[in-house]
Amino acid sequence: MSSAMPAALAEVVSEFAEMQGQDKLQLLLEFANELPPIPADLEEAAMEPVPECQSPLFLHVDASDRDHVRLYFSAPAEAPTTRGFAAILAAGLDEHSADDILAVPDDFYSELGLAKMISPLRLRGMSAMLTRIKRRLSSA
Repeated sequence: MSSAMPAALAEVVSEFAEMQGQDKLQLLLEFANELPPIPADLEEAAMEPVPECQSPLFLHVDASDRDHVRLYFSAPAEAPTTRGFAAILAAGLDEHSADDILAVPDDFYSELGLAKMISPLRLRGMSAMLTRIKRRLSSA
C-alpha cells in the first residue's frame, strides 16, 4: 500500500511502524512541536476550517503550482494530537505534486498504528484533513 505514498510520507509511516505503545504518542508529540508556522501573509481567517477535528484546525492548500503544492496548517499549541496529525501531513505531503497527494490512500493513517491509543473521533479528524486537501486539489 505504501507505494501510493510520496517517499516523505512513507518515511513518516515507517517511523511510526518502528515505535511501540507510548513511543508512538511521543513521536506524535514531537511532530506536533515541528508544525511549521503559517506564513506571515496568510491569515487564519482566510484558511479553511476543518470542523471534524476536535480542536480548531485550519488549513490552506496553495495549488497555484500543481507540481509543488504547498500545505499550511494552523492548530493551537494546546491541541497536540491535532497539531501532530497536521505536522505529519505537512512533513509527508508539502511541496509534492497534486497527483502524488491525490494518490495517497484515504486511510493511510491507519498504518501509523495509533488506533489503540487515540480515539476514532480524533483519527477521523486526520482523515478529514486529507479529504479536504484532496477536494481542494480536485477542484483547483
